[in-house]
Amino acid sequence: MASGGVGEEVLRNKQVMLRDYVSNGFPKELDMYVTTNTVKLKVPEGSNGVLVKNLFLSCDPYMRGRMKPPTQAIYMDSFTPGSPISGLGVAKVLDSGHPNFKRGDLIWGLTGWEEYSLITVTESLFKIHNTDVPLSYYTGILGMPGMTAYVGFYEVCSPKKGEYVFISAASGAVGQLVGQFAKLLGCYVVGSAGSKEKVDLLKNKFGFDEAFNYKEEPDLSAALKRYLPEGIDIYFENVGGKMLDAVLVNMRINCRIAVCGMISQYSLERPEGVHNLMNLILKQARMEGFMVPNYYHKYPEFLNLVLPYIKEGKIVYVEDIAEGLESSPAALVGLFTGRNVGKQVVMVARE
Repeated sequence: MASGGVGEEVLRNKQVMLRDYVSNGFPKELDMYVTTNTVKLKVPEGSNGVLVKNLFLSCDPYMRGRMKPPTQAIYMDSFTPGSPISGLGVAKVLDSGHPNFKRGDLIWGLTGWEEYSLITVTESLFKIHNTDVPLSYYTGILGMPGMTAYVGFYEVCSPKKGEYVFISAASGAVGQLVGQFAKLLGCYVVGSAGSKEKVDLLKNKFGFDEAFNYKEEPDLSAALKRYLPEGIDIYFENVGGKMLDAVLVNMRINCRIAVCGMISQYSLERPEGVHNLMNLILKQARMEGFMVPNYYHKYPEFLNLVLPYIKEGKIVYVEDIAEGLESSPAALVGLFTGRNVGKQVVMVARE
């Protein structure tokens, strides 16, 4: 520790940097590196930013797109090689130039992958008022993934009791919640995942009616016919590729597909084609993509629904927590090989 100007403390600040753009293939730990810089524990004069101590960081599939060169970026702007990567996290405010945030506040939103961050884009920050649930939940069930599940299921799919719902990547941060929302509404729910452990989780912990390991199914269309013989009313799309093609031939009339993500395509040089789109016409189906930030105005409404479910034990939530900032590159790349079980989180500090 050193000291800066009068009243300005300077601390070491460990950071996770992007080494270089990753155009194709799965990202590797070596594509990132951990370094140490310094940070002043004071917001610059005249800035309306906030200085925070990061507590939890969220590993999310969309971050793969931000590792690509700017010409290939998906969802958001690319990271900058040689600079800290950024993502959603939970943090404590240490100093603030913003009227809505004060020292000691807990927030969630976009922050840096580092111990301390000066956040100047404050529009994406949410103050945490409910602290009687684990703070890490605000990287998942009570943060962006939870909102994604809520918006995709209720807003995009307009579900009705008794409908047949299929969810791919169903044990992930978003999928596990969509399945439980659907069960609470009285739907029949089937999920796919990539290991026996995850399939067991879907059926025994999250209450799915059925689940299967897609890696053990040589014919995905036949698998869907077996588990959903009546067809699919709602498909929550997280993976794309061959799974989407299989769903398109197993739809019921007026099927709705919420396109949330396509993790199977993010690391491919050339995305796979989709061959069964004609079925959208034949089944009078609707396939709609959505971006959750466009729905953040519904966050209070979302909390009113989900917080009681959590406290009453009607929704369960599984996290995979890696300890220490140094573990974050491995935690992030593990998403793309399915190494995580549940929502992948990195714990940076315990307040």
